Amino acid sequence: MAAERRHHPFRPAPSARWRRTRRVLRGVLLGVVAIIGMLIGVQLGGHTTQDIGPFQAQLSLTPSLHGDTSVEIPPLGSLELDSHDGPAHLQIRLESLDEARTRAVVADSGNLEQVSHDAVDQLNLGVRRLAMQTAGSGLLGAMILVGLAFRARRETAIAGLVVVAVLASVGGATALTFKPAAIQEPTYRGLLVNAPAIIGDARRITDRYEEYRAQLQKIVLNVSKLYGTISALPVYEPNTSATKVLHISDMHLNPAAWGVVRTVADQFSVDVVVDTGDINDWGSEPESSYVGEISKLRVPYLYVRGNHDSAVTAAAVAKQPNATVLDNSITTVKGLTFAGIGDPRFTPDKSTDATDAEQHAAVVASGERLAQKILSSPKPVDVAMVHDPVAAQPLAGICPLVLAGHRHARSITRLDPNIPIVLPSDAASPIATQPERTLLMVEGSTGGAGLRGLESAKPLPLALSILYFDEDRHLTAYDDIQVGGTGLTEVSLQRHIVAPDTKAAPAPSISAVPTPSSSLSPSVTTSGR
Repeated sequence: MAAERRHHPFRPAPSARWRRTRRVLRGVLLGVVAIIGMLIGVQLGGHTTQDIGPFQAQLSLTPSLHGDTSVEIPPLGSLELDSHDGPAHLQIRLESLDEARTRAVVADSGNLEQVSHDAVDQLNLGVRRLAMQTAGSGLLGAMILVGLAFRARRETAIAGLVVVAVLASVGGATALTFKPAAIQEPTYRGLLVNAPAIIGDARRITDRYEEYRAQLQKIVLNVSKLYGTISALPVYEPNTSATKVLHISDMHLNPAAWGVVRTVADQFSVDVVVDTGDINDWGSEPESSYVGEISKLRVPYLYVRGNHDSAVTAAAVAKQPNATVLDNSITTVKGLTFAGIGDPRFTPDKSTDATDAEQHAAVVASGERLAQKILSSPKPVDVAMVHDPVAAQPLAGICPLVLAGHRHARSITRLDPNIPIVLPSDAASPIATQPERTLLMVEGSTGGAGLRGLESAKPLPLALSILYFDEDRHLTAYDDIQVGGTGLTEVSLQRHIVAPDTKAAPAPSISAVPTPSSSLSPSVTTSGR
């Protein structure tokens, strides 16, 4: 019987069956290695940078079971579009604004019309280039890995054909399931407060294309003028030993504000940046990425928490290599000694902005704690930092200068010990003088109050100032800088020389000496937020 099985004319010999099984296993292994190589190639080469007008966008393709397209707008959130069902996910990440290209566009004003028309074409070009680059990288990765694993030209060529078939199938599935109308129904992921500003009236975008295109032209023109004007600001040099401090406050998550802060810091060669709080809007974890810009300033950064900043926000700031969070603490930077304390409130919701008697008392108490800290310090403090100017009153007579924010409006006054603060509505108003009084400088909003600044008829300007200290650590001068808010292009700088506080009355204690080429923008008054 055994002999009959061995010589059965219709049954293959064991050696032939084994060879067939081996070929099948080798083919399966070849396909697996080819797919792995293709995925490695896609991961390495499936991304590119595309210029869209004066902006830069990072585009990437990654394998996905659900397809779709995501548009990331850091730090505000992202949009998810159900654009296709193919096994490839398209990610578009909005990156920086190219300063040189922006200036070049505005230099030839006739290009603005063309720039806005070309934006969609440029994006399409970037997506097509990304698809070709991803396919090429996937094919190359598969052939290289198969060649290394099998060391045979035949298998390498077969792997190439397999990958081409897979990529063609993916492209075909994506094209057949593509839904152009997906932009009308985006899904927003991020902070709820920012959703209306990011999504907008997407369902009418096709009907209002001309309006959107006109707005793009204005944005390009306004930002370019901002760069051009800021770069030409004069630099005040009272003497070569002056210490320059950049005071910012109330950024409120405005991404455009960082470009202005960096430009001013570089142009004026500041020694330290001080931030009197409300760098975020809601103090949430997604907002933590916003503070990553601090490290790009390349100078020491001192910060006190505002009422819109949480413990998460303060921790994110503290992680920056050049940042120091002051919370009832003292530090010395560039020869100046700073003391600071965070706002005891956490009221990110606008409905809780109104300060009641209990919260007011807590803010005053925080100023009293900082005053005790300064009095117990063996080293005299030159500058105190608080968020709400209400916390500054207990510091009257304790230190020569207090910096604050919160009000979203610039004001300067002298603090009399044990006399409640009355902030002037006009920053240029004369101030009665008394000896040994503390100077309180309240900064406007460097972020133009963020998205909230758009609620008024005239958007708030971006406000910041440069403080000049002499060798004896005395404030000798300061520059007020204002950049027109969203939709505006005005940039102004006004220079002030600080005279010593004297007993003479009613002469003003601060004499304002504006530079001939600059003028102060009309002051904006808002409630603290």
